[in-house]
Amino acid sequence: MLNRLSSPQTRFIPIALSAAAVAASAYYFTRNTSVIRNEVKQVFIGDNKWIDLPIEKIVQESHDTKRFIFKLPTADSTSGLTLASAVLTKFVTPKGSNVIRPYTPVNDLSDKGTLELVVKHYDGGKMTTHLFSLKPNDTVAFKGPIKKWQWQENSFDSITLLGAGSGITPLYQLAHHIAQNPKEKTKINLLYGNKTPQDILLKKELDDLQKSYPDKFSVTYFVDKADGDFKGETGFITKDYLQSHISKPSEKTQVFVCGPPPFMDVNSGQKAGPTDQGELKGALKDLGYTPEQVFKF
Repeated sequence: MLNRLSSPQTRFIPIALSAAAVAASAYYFTRNTSVIRNEVKQVFIGDNKWIDLPIEKIVQESHDTKRFIFKLPTADSTSGLTLASAVLTKFVTPKGSNVIRPYTPVNDLSDKGTLELVVKHYDGGKMTTHLFSLKPNDTVAFKGPIKKWQWQENSFDSITLLGAGSGITPLYQLAHHIAQNPKEKTKINLLYGNKTPQDILLKKELDDLQKSYPDKFSVTYFVDKADGDFKGETGFITKDYLQSHISKPSEKTQVFVCGPPPFMDVNSGQKAGPTDQGELKGALKDLGYTPEQVFKF
């Protein structure tokens, strides 16, 4: 009897059970730790909290535009932004006033460890003047995400993007992510205006996008003054040009617009507020588009 109770097979039972319990605990712990880590990886979660991010690098994009590369809290952090969304930036003036401005990051939403803003300096612009005074390791306060448009795959057969100046950033976010998504069938037509060829922002990225996805993405550049090497249109984006080069108004197409006030006035009218699209005016209204078919960033 004693020998049977102390046999190797009998002793193995509690040991096996203990090992199974340890394995189950480890599995449970690993799963829940993974969930916690996944939550931490997304920096901007809409909790209304400001997060200070240090500048890792500053790159001169043009004579009046810089690319600011910010470090996220960890190397495997992602921004948490969705298509299409932005972030708010903030700094406090010497008198204690908050200056808050929205910006659309230009790097891929799935990128880890960094957040990139392309910022054009405007005379008298409080935030741009502040940003241009900073150097690597200085910090900027961020909050987000600020959702602009909830993009759904294959929402439309085609979309038109009308932009000018630094208004390219939300349009590029849309174009970049739609074009590189193999599930997307939506065709993208970007018309982008600037003063000179040297003022065109994100040109390398846009040209690469057109080269990589010629069946899905096309860009036409417009400048006030062209030089000998410029490939594009000279002059403004006109109503006549729109009438003959973009999709006709329908439920299968959408127009997205972003640019300085004069550009908005001519093409779509300005927004009435951060969440108020305002009245549709200008060339797009004259061409028969409805307010539902035009979105202003």
